[in-house]
Amino acid sequence: MLSSEQRQRYDTDGYLILPDFKSAAEIAALRQRAAEIVAAFDPAESKSVFTTNDQGKRTDRWFLDSGDKVRCFFEEEAFDAAGELKQAKALSINKIGHAMHDLDPVFDAFAHDPRLGEIAAGIGLARPQIWQSMYIFKQPGIGGEVRWHQDATFFETDPISVTTFWFALEDADLSNGCLWVEPGGHKGPLRERFVREGDATHIETLDTTPWPSDGAAVPVEVKAGTLVLFGGRLPHYSAPNRSPVSRHAFTLHVTDGTAAYAPSNWLQRGPEMPLRGFV
Repeated sequence: MLSSEQRQRYDTDGYLILPDFKSAAEIAALRQRAAEIVAAFDPAESKSVFTTNDQGKRTDRWFLDSGDKVRCFFEEEAFDAAGELKQAKALSINKIGHAMHDLDPVFDAFAHDPRLGEIAAGIGLARPQIWQSMYIFKQPGIGGEVRWHQDATFFETDPISVTTFWFALEDADLSNGCLWVEPGGHKGPLRERFVREGDATHIETLDTTPWPSDGAAVPVEVKAGTLVLFGGRLPHYSAPNRSPVSRHAFTLHVTDGTAAYAPSNWLQRGPEMPLRGFV
């Protein structure tokens, strides 16, 4: 499905933008289902917050056991000093994760798109396996920053193979916290590894190469329906959303089944829920 020019651009820059990939109807179905999941979620189950600040020390069992479940996570600024929500629940959720693509029919249909399998083959994934799905809300006013990182930090394989399929479900621009990337940065080293040991996690430094400067970062401003594809070593981040509008997105993290998946990765799957590809 990718042209030779698109493949060359992906190899050179480390990412590729494919506008108008998903239809308005597909987006509407996913957004409606996400809203239903949040509406059904009882905050009494968990007030787990998702944040990339000091992530190694702020993970909990609600997060660590979510690899084969569908769970909601709050924005870091969702609660007041007394631990109460400062706004409606629907405007307080950071994301839903991490197995909707296997457990929910609407998300399953969105994720298991044969065209995605063609793209995966086109960039060299011999046996794509979808490990994780996330519905990201980037809530108006309180949408948290996601610091500079590389996705291979969280999905270590040998050789590195994790690839991110990032779908814009709303227009993403500078005002509401769009992605920023370092073109060509995927040719640099992997800087960190997120390691799980039982119920404990920590960030291990692998390389002290600094994160990109502001001058090297490029905003990825895209319209709803766009697919942004990028490799596991590409440095990227998103700024906080202080605007009055949200920035919904959906992501899939995919590895090559021919690569060895690290037993120290936080997300593991048992035989009761085998990994699947796109088809």
